[in-house]
Amino acid sequence: MKAMILAAGRGTRLQPLTDETPKPLLTVAGKPLIHWQIEALAQAGVTDLIINLHHLGEQIETSVGDGSTFGVKIVYSHETELLETGGGIIRALPFFENEPFWLLNGDIWTDFDFARLPTSPGEILEGSSAHLVLTPTPGYREHGDFEWSDGRITSRGEAYVFCGIAVLSPELFVNERRKHFSVVELYWDLIPTGLLTAQIHEGVWGDIGTLEQYEAITKSDTLRTP
Repeated sequence: MKAMILAAGRGTRLQPLTDETPKPLLTVAGKPLIHWQIEALAQAGVTDLIINLHHLGEQIETSVGDGSTFGVKIVYSHETELLETGGGIIRALPFFENEPFWLLNGDIWTDFDFARLPTSPGEILEGSSAHLVLTPTPGYREHGDFEWSDGRITSRGEAYVFCGIAVLSPELFVNERRKHFSVVELYWDLIPTGLLTAQIHEGVWGDIGTLEQYEAITKSDTLRTP
């Protein structure tokens, strides 16, 4: 199985921490966040991984290397300009050789078992090109992202937030011509078709988007390693 970690962002809401350290290298439970993520992906069967880089990307590459210490093969997609999530994925698509892949945001902390993911959206629903992991909207989030019922995302809404974990098919991007865009926009476009599937994660999850969220995760009495 191949996967991609999105790690190019600047992490502006985490300044000054991210002025000198890229967000995926911030430590949680004594280890860089991206190390936890790579280990979890490897444990679930990922053998080949691509990571997109921009802001202080050389630090991530130095820390992670070729992946041999994690039991995976890692290559990098260096972005000279930020392409946003959608543009970054499109740039990396040749790596997947037209096969479905797992996608992970580089700024989330979770105990989600990646072995629960399908290897293709089509395993869940024929014709689907995207499958997301959702979690009930946490209290610190002002707004949710989606409504969900019987394995499908039914609309945008407040009940669940997107965990930053997805299974995608390259077909999702076949008609996309933009260079800079958020991949979430493609998820929105799928909702009316009934082909955007999802599963619910009820365990530990947090996005390290702000200083307050990062502090809450690192100081939580319920913190446990993924």
